[in-house]
Amino acid sequence: MREALKEAQKAFDADEVPVGAVIVAENRIIARAHNLTERLTDVTAHAEMQAITSAANALGGKYLIDCTLYVTLEPCVMCAGALAWSQISKIVYGASDKKRGFSTLGKPILHPKTEVLNGLISRDCEKIIKDFFAKKRNT
Repeated sequence: MREALKEAQKAFDADEVPVGAVIVAENRIIARAHNLTERLTDVTAHAEMQAITSAANALGGKYLIDCTLYVTLEPCVMCAGALAWSQISKIVYGASDKKRGFSTLGKPILHPKTEVLNGLISRDCEKIIKDFFAKKRNT
């Protein structure tokens, strides 16, 4: 998760909403990403979407079975849908997103075999998001 937080810092520094993600396979990071929605002028360029594409390229296939996504913020419904299609084995996220996170749906959206863990270094993950939006309000 610390590596995902480093990616979130890159987004923060680029004036992007600071969400970072890494995907791990066989104890090795195969994808690193952060939000690029402003830079690419693309609302789908979330950290998770970028990481899924990068990991699929690294593995040479569209399924991320036996992979773990570490992401600083709970994935939104769009990203959760993409993660479901990728059949990722595990998702670990730091901060919950009570407005747009996939868990707000109240029904399963992920692949049935996907394991989810939340709250890993949540304070650090929450802080970077709060600091970003506080900075936005003050400029």
